[in-house]
Parts: sequence; C-alpha cells; structure tokens
Amino acid sequence: MSAPAAGPRLSDRQRLSWLRLIRTPNVGPASFRELINRFGSAEAALEMLPELMISGGANRIVRIPSTAEAEAELEVARRAGARFVGIGEADYPSMLKTMDNPPPLLAMKGEGAVFRLPAVAIVGARNASLAGIKMARMLAQDLGRDGYAIVSGLARGIDTAAHQGSLSTGTVGVLAGGLDAPYPPENAGLCEEIAERGGAIVSEMPFGWQPRAQDFPRRNRLVAGMALGLVVVEAAQRSGSLISARLANEMGRLVFAVPGSPLDPRAAGSNALLKDGASLVTEAADILGALAPLAGVRVSRPAPLAEAPDLSAMPPPGENDRADVLEALGPTPVGVDEIIRHTGLSAAQIAMVLLELDLAGRLERHAGGNVSLVLGRS
Repeated sequence: MSAPAAGPRLSDRQRLSWLRLIRTPNVGPASFRELINRFGSAEAALEMLPELMISGGANRIVRIPSTAEAEAELEVARRAGARFVGIGEADYPSMLKTMDNPPPLLAMKGEGAVFRLPAVAIVGARNASLAGIKMARMLAQDLGRDGYAIVSGLARGIDTAAHQGSLSTGTVGVLAGGLDAPYPPENAGLCEEIAERGGAIVSEMPFGWQPRAQDFPRRNRLVAGMALGLVVVEAAQRSGSLISARLANEMGRLVFAVPGSPLDPRAAGSNALLKDGASLVTEAADILGALAPLAGVRVSRPAPLAEAPDLSAMPPPGENDRADVLEALGPTPVGVDEIIRHTGLSAAQIAMVLLELDLAGRLERHAGGNVSLVLGRS
C-alpha cells in the first residue's frame, strides 16, 4: 500500500476525536459538521454533547465511545492494512465532497490515487443474466482503458462483473458493513484483489459491523456520490439499483441505463429509467461522450479540517425558541428556510435547535436540506 498523498492532514489526536464523534449514536454527517463549525473541534464538541442532548429533549444521554475504544478501532484498521481518511485530506474521494452531508471519515484499504481518476458507477441486478454480466464487464474494461475508475457496491452479479472488468485499471468497492465484514462473504477475495491491484475498498461503517438491510441504501449513496455518472445494467422494478439511480439524479450525476428485453423482469427497472429520461447505453462510447465535458472538473466544498468558523459568540436558543421550532415541525419534511420565515428566528438559532433535536434522536434529515420530527418522538 502506497503512502497517502501529500496535502492537509488530520493530526493523530484529531483523527481519534473525529472517530469518537462520528461513532456516537445520533451523530451523522450533518450534525458532525455542525458540531465542528459550532465548537471549533471534535474534541470540544465531545465535551458539549451531553448538554446538547438534554437541551434537545433526549430521554437518555447516549454513550460516547471512549478514547480507548476509538484507539482499538484504529489499531484494528492498522492491522488490516487500512486507514481512516478525513474529508479534506488528499486521499478523500473528491466527488464525495460535492454531495450533501458527505461522511467525515471513511475507512479505506488500498490506493488513494484511484480517487484522482474521473469515475463511473456501474450497478445492477444480483441475479444477473450472462448477457448482463458480459455487458457490465465490457463497459468496465472499456471505460477503464479510457482513464475512468469504476465504482460499485461489491454485490453479486453486475457489481462483481464491473469490479472484475476494471481490476487492472482502477476500481472502488463500497461496503455496506465494516471493511472486515464484506458482503457477500464470497467477495472477500475480490476485496483483497482490488486493494492489491491499485484500487480501493471503502466503508463509513465501524470495523466488525455486519450489514443490515437499512445499510445498503447508505452504501448506494456513496456509490452514486463518488462518480460523475451512474450506469444501470439490469434492474428489477423494485431494486437497490433504482435507489442508486434516484440518488445519483438528486446529486446532479448523469444516469445511464442499458436496455433489456421487455420479457425479462431483470430489465424492467432499467427500461423504466430509459422511459424516465436516462441516457441509453449500448457501448462505452455512449457514456464517454456524455461525460467528456465533466471529466476534468473537480468541484469541492469547503470541509472542516483543522480550522472551523468561530461561532462561539452565537447566543444559545431559549426555551421559547425551542418551543417555536418544535411547533413548526411535524412528520412532513419542511425546509429550514420555511422554519426561519415562520418563527422569525435567526438561521444560527434554528441551526442550533435542529442540532439539539438531531442529537436527541428526535429529528430526521431529508434530501435537499429538509427536516422532520421522528414519529412518536415529538
């Protein structure tokens, strides 16, 4: 494994604090970033978490991982030949920084250089036909020869074929569980081969985490977020590949689909995407032509690293402010701007109340920056 590329780096102490913070229950990418921006560092945010949870109306204070537990996970990663890469560091996937609420830390094994290639995601059916597998492998090979990395989710069928087709040119596997818990288990060898041959496998989940059903859409979000465009090769009407396509579309990525027989249920979803406006693909040239204007573009958002805006002078919200925000919220998602207009509170005050509710497990965040109350927790 080559050394990480030069550039901004977290200190060992920062990386430890970041890991403790993101592993704390109810702290997700959005609340992580707000905590860093509010308190200036993960270390300071960790000290304030209990108070914020109480202010948000938490039934109980969740347990914050100890320094020893975080150190143990870092050691497990080191023994596995992996590392944790923070947003803003050189080996962090550049395209992920352009999506809403990117994961602040990724566990990574392999070569960070693969993330400096423009990327295409290829996803599709687990029970793929031989024709679909051949098509996915061919597209991956041709795109790889043209300088693109291939991103997929390491599932059976189309995902596996896409990774196999791009082993020699650069491929990225995204896991729904921990790096040491590949799913399906038979792809453990493929994971090792990817890491050894210039690619990378990544996960935002803890080491030892066995993937659950709800973890796969989270993985699909990363697959879509890492690429300029996403190609669907065979997908049933109700499949995770269509979730990936929807997420890619919401992020402004290009969506492509390979047409299939109307008589094959494995092609019903991909054919539906074509009816809805996805770009038709019969060869890699269809993808290359559409992505060519984008391939050299690297847009990144400012990311918290060593320094964060000093918001310490922001007055804390009062009980009446919290009550006004709670009254404005419900189970239906609403925009933060709507809450600001309705309550008359400042954006900073609203942000703080929403952060408290989030940490208390009472807030759900949605695409486009919308928020709602968790049912039964108002």
